[in-house]
Amino acid sequence: MTPSKEISPGLVIQGFTPPLSLSDFKLIAFDMDSTLINIECVDEIADAVGLKAEVAAITEATMRGEITNFKESLRRRVALLKGVTVDDMERVYTERLRLNPGAAELVAACKAAGMKVLLVSGGFTFFADRVQGLLGIDFTRSNVLDVKDGVLTGAMVDQPWGDICDGAEKRKMMLETCAKLGISPKQAIAMGDGANDLPMMGVAGLSVAYHAKPKVREQAMVAINSGGLDRLLELRV
Repeated sequence: MTPSKEISPGLVIQGFTPPLSLSDFKLIAFDMDSTLINIECVDEIADAVGLKAEVAAITEATMRGEITNFKESLRRRVALLKGVTVDDMERVYTERLRLNPGAAELVAACKAAGMKVLLVSGGFTFFADRVQGLLGIDFTRSNVLDVKDGVLTGAMVDQPWGDICDGAEKRKMMLETCAKLGISPKQAIAMGDGANDLPMMGVAGLSVAYHAKPKVREQAMVAINSGGLDRLLELRV
């Protein structure tokens, strides 16, 4: 592997030679939790039933790649959410969820360069759909929590494309979006922080780790280890 080089504090490149020309790319794909936004939504929802520590420990092990079956990991965590209300989730959104620094600026710069924007998340449509609206994102894929009478059942709803958006589904959605746009995956940028982002990062023309787990930083072409998402623009022509 090409040796990594810190070109400025907290910005590392490996297998990539600046400058970055956004005009070379037609799509940017983002993970949501801890990438575009500041929280892991499933952990914060679990706080409503006093299980944040238990759920967060599973999330952390999964994102580090220590738990390799994402689908089973997510099912375990969602089962613990049984009894959480939609009102509880609304409070998570209004009181805890924030866009990460530089998210709006990076998305705006990419859209100004003519790129499309994709959000692929192992999280939930309840939040992903709102983030889509906030940032003007073109395409999304995420998971649907099952709700009965305003209360979570502890299950998820199957969708036409499959059951759970895991790493394989993120990769598949990115490739399908590239095909829809008539572009090569090498004309896509993929950004994420956890092990389930590696499949899509592995087929993108440029892979970017954002405040990521060690396994992800090691494999990404660019690692943003401090500062906001818009630090990617420091590499721009």
